[in-house]
Amino acid sequence: MSDKATLEYNGNKYDFPVIKGTEDELAIDIKSLRTETGMITIDPGYKNTGSCESAITFLDGEKGILRYRGYSIEELAEKADFLEVAYLLIFGELPNETQLSKFHSDIKAQSLVDEDMRKIVDAFPKSAHPMGVIASLTSALTAFNPSSVNVTSEEDMYKAIVKILGKFPVLVAWTFRKKNGLPLDYGDKNLGYVENILKMMFKQPNEEYKTNPIVLNALDKLLILHADHEQNCSTSTVRIAGSSHVGLFASLSTGISALWGPLHGGANQAVLEMLEGINADGGDSKKYMAKAKDKDDPFRLMGFGHRVYKNFDPRAKIIKKAADEVLGDLGIKDPILEIAQILEKEALLDQYFVDRKLYPNVDFYSGIIYRALGIPTDMFTVMFALGRLPGWIAQWREMRLNGEPIGRPRQVYMGETSRPFVPVEKR
Repeated sequence: MSDKATLEYNGNKYDFPVIKGTEDELAIDIKSLRTETGMITIDPGYKNTGSCESAITFLDGEKGILRYRGYSIEELAEKADFLEVAYLLIFGELPNETQLSKFHSDIKAQSLVDEDMRKIVDAFPKSAHPMGVIASLTSALTAFNPSSVNVTSEEDMYKAIVKILGKFPVLVAWTFRKKNGLPLDYGDKNLGYVENILKMMFKQPNEEYKTNPIVLNALDKLLILHADHEQNCSTSTVRIAGSSHVGLFASLSTGISALWGPLHGGANQAVLEMLEGINADGGDSKKYMAKAKDKDDPFRLMGFGHRVYKNFDPRAKIIKKAADEVLGDLGIKDPILEIAQILEKEALLDQYFVDRKLYPNVDFYSGIIYRALGIPTDMFTVMFALGRLPGWIAQWREMRLNGEPIGRPRQVYMGETSRPFVPVEKR
């Protein structure tokens, strides 16, 4: 195989190197394209454009493969906990017992949030969307941590990482409790990372909090499954913002804002809104299955199929079991969740969906779990951000350590050509 690609235009030939990834992915290196040819490429949505070389996550949508640092998502979800996976994504290797213990201790030591942040939380009305709140709070952290991170210092980099991993869950819990009219809580340093998140969110002021192991296991798995997903919209946003050398907290807030969109992190919220709409219309699942199959009907079955995974979403297989366990253990009688279970069963057996590989995806099952836990629909994407946090950090760290240049996409101008200014009285 040639290690170069040749572009021929207007009688001239230009050679560009071909890069081969460790999983045999091929890419044409066009860094010198404009210099050599005077041309650029057009690729709306960057679906065919690689913005970086990364060693963090490998994704093969056709084969349904997802790996973090070489470890399969199936094995990590079964054998690791979220904090181990966070360490793996950020630092490249699974931690030993000493490293993991220190990592957790250092995170707990940074879990206190300046009391002035409470004033910012209190300033938001209960009606404020939680994603807007968490994006604002994350950005506000820069005011209380004004010094920029010295990326040439591993110590400074590490301190910034444990600081945000310590404070972000507190901000998530405060956002949740503010919406539900509960007093703000700092949790318990004696608990594990994810266990403490659950306590900070759900502890009632007049009773002792007891951890449900099935709920803990489900949330731990959900956070692992959402921890990274290659160069998606929010991750690319974090990297391009960070390429200007803006700080970690500010970069993360841009990722949160990008994640908010219904085409990205808001997908699990869209699933529940669809289910609520079906329920409001009488709960006839067969009617909506027929609508989904009618190409002339604008209705779309949310949470089925995936933009990247063309066969099945490997994360969905893992979290389906956890969703079944949560629903079975909590014994919730909820018409919304009952509709979800019926749709899942019908879609898995319906030849139309089977032929098109429109299987339930991770957003479908995560929405069911969050609903069962009593998390409001508009908090779903905040929980997604909680899981994606270590992935964003890892991507930001990699980008800065690699010394990547500032992001600056080009364009092809399609507007008016040069024309003279006309005074207002003559227009």
